Amino acid sequence: MGLFDKLAGWLGLKKKEVNVLCLGLDNSGKTTIINQLKPFNAQTQDIVPTIGFSIEKFKTSSLSFTVFDMSGQGRYRNLWEHYYKEGQAIIFVVDSGDKLRMVVAKEELDTLLNHPDIKHRRIPLLFFANKMDVRDALSSVKVSQLLCLEKIKDKPWHICASDAVKGEGLLEGVDWLQDQIKTMRT
Repeated sequence: MGLFDKLAGWLGLKKKEVNVLCLGLDNSGKTTIINQLKPFNAQTQDIVPTIGFSIEKFKTSSLSFTVFDMSGQGRYRNLWEHYYKEGQAIIFVVDSGDKLRMVVAKEELDTLLNHPDIKHRRIPLLFFANKMDVRDALSSVKVSQLLCLEKIKDKPWHICASDAVKGEGLLEGVDWLQDQIKTMRT
């Protein structure tokens, strides 16, 4: 790190970098959420299913996020664990309109929370109960109950109702995540 980088850091001009894992079942809206968080001129118009993973970046007022957008397809979920050590926060996206796969989402969340690289870390978990625009979508309270989030006692967590296509509910979640990360770093 050069002198100018150090000076910028001391003056608060340089944004702190943070690695975030974006997880959830396929078709839950992970890529759309990340796309909405990027600056308008960097957003993609055509969203396609993620194969394996992709890396995206976006910034807030004080942090620079590197997001590992992990595929939620069954055959790729075993890749998630290879990135747990590097993650400083987790965004877990749930399709609120997909009641049938809520059990699968809970199983994946339980597997994640019990993994040795996550279990004993106080890593913030942001949940997006996405696709609130879908008819008969479950509320964020109901999603929280079905995922048994109240049992998570050793990690800060927050759930937001969201509509990724319209960008609704995303900033609330990212603001919470930013506050948690800044608290952890001080």
